[in-house]
Amino acid sequence: MIRKIAILALILSILSVTAFPALGNDDDETNYLIPEHGYTVDYYRGYGEPVIRASITGNPELSRGETADLQIKIANGGVVEGFKRLNVNQNRIPDSAEEALAGAEMEEEKDCTTARDIEATLISETEYIEVEPTASLQSVEELETGSTANLRYTIKIDSDIPAGSYELLLPVNYQYQANVRTATADVINLGLTDTRYAREYKTKIETLRVAISIENEPKLEVTRVSGNLVQGESKAIEVTYKNTREGVARDALARIIVMSPLSTEKPIVRLGDIAPGEERTARFEILADQEALVKNYGINSEIKYVDEGGESSFSENMKVNIPLEAAEKKFSITGVAIILIFLIALYQIVNVHRKRNKNNENASGDENE
Repeated sequence: MIRKIAILALILSILSVTAFPALGNDDDETNYLIPEHGYTVDYYRGYGEPVIRASITGNPELSRGETADLQIKIANGGVVEGFKRLNVNQNRIPDSAEEALAGAEMEEEKDCTTARDIEATLISETEYIEVEPTASLQSVEELETGSTANLRYTIKIDSDIPAGSYELLLPVNYQYQANVRTATADVINLGLTDTRYAREYKTKIETLRVAISIENEPKLEVTRVSGNLVQGESKAIEVTYKNTREGVARDALARIIVMSPLSTEKPIVRLGDIAPGEERTARFEILADQEALVKNYGINSEIKYVDEGGESSFSENMKVNIPLEAAEKKFSITGVAIILIFLIALYQIVNVHRKRNKNNENASGDENE
């Protein structure tokens, strides 16, 4: 009698879940406790599992030297492919009740495409891209089929990275429901009075790939400086710039920024297009004050250009080192004239002095006679 009551209670409990879902308990607190197969039956085998895909949210094109907040969206595209009815017959249960139990189990099997306890780690295979280690592991509690979740990682792009496409690896570890078995009345003997199903889970590890790209852009450097400055004079200085990267610098304008004691009337020189590997030379006229200190002067220089996207851009600041020399010591015409006048006056004074001495000597001789 007690056994029959227990069986009847189990049937009513299951029917209450299938016929009146709002009254049923959807929380399977014993999901991970799997009774032995002797305490469960398997009416259906579901076929399907999660299918996780990953993609970059936003613009995947990044710049050199950038620290980027990379957002990756993962989506579950898993599909239930079908069910297989297994030949199970509990002799102690009427056929109609057993069919209700089987139908309820089939509904539970549909959860096979849900991914649980997802852990995703972003990995870079190139030395030019560094993933911030403190945030390299992201987790998602649950991802049902048709749903998405956002992962955030911080990456640092090296300033010398070549342009092109790069793949980042995203190993993903998660669990999914592999099978559901219906508990029989005998499960009460285990003390699991609230258990309706035993669920089997599998762990899946797969590596996803996300692509980013580094934009083509020029990099301009000073390769040669010729000429020198002189105190009090205007001198021509030639600065040669080279494009050391892949992008073309179109309509380039070179500019120098000089401050006292240096000055220039034309700080901007047009260079035109500078293709990768090409050089262009700008000629600047720079005036140094007469009192300028004799030393090497570091002049700031930059290039404005139009990038491949049609936007105006500026190069990094470049130092142009120019030596300043002392002016040569020269006699001016006025100085020479003054010296000549001084010498003539000195000659006249000496000549007058000689004549006076001679006259004195002559006068002294006459008195002796």
